[in-house]
Amino acid sequence: MSTNSFLITSTDAIMTGLPGAAARHAGPDIRVSAGVIVAIGKLSPLPGEPVIDGTGCVAYPAWVNTHHHLFQSLLKGDPAGIDLALTPWLAATPYRYRARFDEKLFRLAVRIGMVELLRSGCGTIADHNYLYYPGMPYDTADILFEEAEALGVRFVLCRGGATQTRQLEAELPSALRPETLSMYLDDMTRLVRRYHDPSPTAMRRVVMAPTTPLYSVTPEELKAMAAFARAHGIRLHSHLSETVGYQEGAYGKHRCSPVEFAHRHDWLGPDVWFAHLVKLEVGEIALLGQTATGIAHCPQSNGRLGSGIAPVRQLEDAGVPVSIGVDGAASNEAADMVSETHAAWLMQRARRGQEARPSYEGGSFEGGADVAMVEDVVRWGTTGGARVLGLDGVNGLQIGQQADIALYRLDDPRYFGLHDPALGPVVGGGRPFLKALLVAGKAVVANDQIAGVDLAALGRQARQATLRLLQAG
Repeated sequence: MSTNSFLITSTDAIMTGLPGAAARHAGPDIRVSAGVIVAIGKLSPLPGEPVIDGTGCVAYPAWVNTHHHLFQSLLKGDPAGIDLALTPWLAATPYRYRARFDEKLFRLAVRIGMVELLRSGCGTIADHNYLYYPGMPYDTADILFEEAEALGVRFVLCRGGATQTRQLEAELPSALRPETLSMYLDDMTRLVRRYHDPSPTAMRRVVMAPTTPLYSVTPEELKAMAAFARAHGIRLHSHLSETVGYQEGAYGKHRCSPVEFAHRHDWLGPDVWFAHLVKLEVGEIALLGQTATGIAHCPQSNGRLGSGIAPVRQLEDAGVPVSIGVDGAASNEAADMVSETHAAWLMQRARRGQEARPSYEGGSFEGGADVAMVEDVVRWGTTGGARVLGLDGVNGLQIGQQADIALYRLDDPRYFGLHDPALGPVVGGGRPFLKALLVAGKAVVANDQIAGVDLAALGRQARQATLRLLQAG
């Protein structure tokens, strides 16, 4: 397919990822030139212009996944951790297996995770990679960027790591030992110079992302990291307030809430977003909104670990930029953006409905079906993600923006009978046939196939790798 100019024709519906009345466009056609959307409407092909037939398809902006741990793609369904809450699960699964990864296993896990995301229509991946330790014999950052480039997706490296460990890590092998602050910042300098593109249409970005502000670094180091990031023009990301353990840790050690702790150490602002934010006090929501600090909402992982449901509607109403992340596959065995947005749609409604009370107890409503519309979820999972990542040129399906487009063909029985095809990918869940996934106008998926990827072979490699990890234990 030429990237100079082509036309997507005859779509059944177009979701733009934009707010309010602009959330949908009548289309039905989209013209792309030099990787940019140049027209949307009733269009005719130009002489010799290539055409993608969108009959029976709906067009969405390509999903933007703002929080992942790609190396966990080989840690799905671990019986030792499947029924545990966050803290014991960390010890049972990711920390237990982390030292067993070598370069080959890491690369395979990354490829599996990226392929899974692409097949859901995801065009931008932000990976919170914390697999670093002193003297490491391979470079996880290089592997991540190499695999992303090979698949043609936008990639944001959230460079994790720690300068200190929690007690649950204290007995783990030397491969899990922490770095020093100088080691961490030296590598950040290298990564920014080598990979970071500050442009609004960047294919590569680097983010400062210690694993968690409360446990991974000292308060003084946290401030130093924030200062470093802002001096280098990069963003900040981490986990926060996933469970009550964060609340207990913050109040126990610092006599304040987790969000207030982040605020005291320069870790709030429009250049910061946190994964989870499940357990929040009213004042914390207000502070996050006042500072325009973002969230990567990870509903399936939060549900799988029994952590709860983040108050996304309250956060957005307070002024918090909302995005969606799939989190790691070890705590979300379906690490794709279609199932994640489906869960976000359902769980926000369930959270609100759980608050309903009968009128004789002072209740005033029956359920929460109006708290999150499909259009909201699409916006959170696309332009909301681009906003927290600072990718201002990936702002939905509108003229002048990058042609990051997922074209879904709704020909599976789960979509039969839909009165409004535009709703299909989110309300139906599952995985619709991906007619095309475009990133910067380039087809990275065509007719549900990824060029150069043999899924059967990848599955065999995954099974062999899983056996290897199990036998190493």
